Amino acid sequence: MTDQAEMVARAFVTARREGRVLAEYPGVRPVDLAGAYRIQDRALAVDGRRVAGWKVGRINPPDDARLGADRLSGPIFADAVITLADGAPGAAAPDMPVYAGGFAAAEAELLLHVAPGWNGTVPTDDAGTRALLDDVRLGIEIASSPYPRINEDGPAVTISDFGNNAGLIVGAAVADWRAIDLCAIAVRLEIDGTVAGAATARTMLDGPYGAVRFLLANLAGRGIALSAGLWVSTGAITGVHPVTPGQRVRAVFDGHGAIDCRIVPVRQI
Repeated sequence: MTDQAEMVARAFVTARREGRVLAEYPGVRPVDLAGAYRIQDRALAVDGRRVAGWKVGRINPPDDARLGADRLSGPIFADAVITLADGAPGAAAPDMPVYAGGFAAAEAELLLHVAPGWNGTVPTDDAGTRALLDDVRLGIEIASSPYPRINEDGPAVTISDFGNNAGLIVGAAVADWRAIDLCAIAVRLEIDGTVAGAATARTMLDGPYGAVRFLLANLAGRGIALSAGLWVSTGAITGVHPVTPGQRVRAVFDGHGAIDCRIVPVRQI
C-alpha cells in the first residue's frame, strides 16, 4: 500500500496543480481509514503548501459503522482561503475556483478557530471545547476534486483527495459566540437566487463543537502539529450542494450575516 499511496497522492496533487480532470481513480481505492489517511498524509508532504485549517465532513450510515468513524477530515491550504475584509457585510463576492468536469459543491459552514497553544488534551464537552477557541466566523466551504466520483465512491476515497476541499471563505465574526447556541442559528444556502437547502447545525451529530473535538483527536493521532492554531470548517449545515462555473452562491446565517461568492473554473496549466 505504501507504493500505491505514493502513486495516488502524486496523481491527485499533479491533477490539482494542473487543473486537470481525472476520469478514473488513479490507482487502488483505499478501503479503510488507515489507507485513506495514508494517502492524504503523503499528498500533504508532496504538495508542500501551508495548511491554514481543516474541513470536517460527515460519514453517513452504513459507512460509519463499517469504518468506525462518523466524520472525516481534510486540509484547507492557506492560499485557498479568502478572508473577507473585516468580515464586512456587503463585501465583494470573491471568485472561488472548482474543477469543471470533476466534482464541485458549495457548503454553508460555521468556522471555529482553535487558539494557538493547544496542549494536546482533547476536551470531552462543549464547555471545554469553547475554552480552546478564540473566534467563530460564518463560512462557505468549496468542495471540489479533479475526480468526479470523489463522493460517490465512499468516504475513504473522499479522504484520499484532501477530503474533497478546494477552498474556504472566512466571513463575518459571530458576535457573542460564547454566550449563544450556535446550533440555533438558521442557515440557508442559495444558488443563483434559489434556496438549495436550509437547516441548523443541530442536525450535525454533536454539532460544531463536536466537530472540533473529532478533528483534534484525528490530527493528534496522525502526529500533525496543532500548536500554532487552526480554522475548523465544522461541516455542511444545509447539505452538499453541487455547483458549476458561472453560478453565484449565497449563504445566509439569520441574524448574523451572509456571504456571497461566484463559482469559476480552476485555471489549467
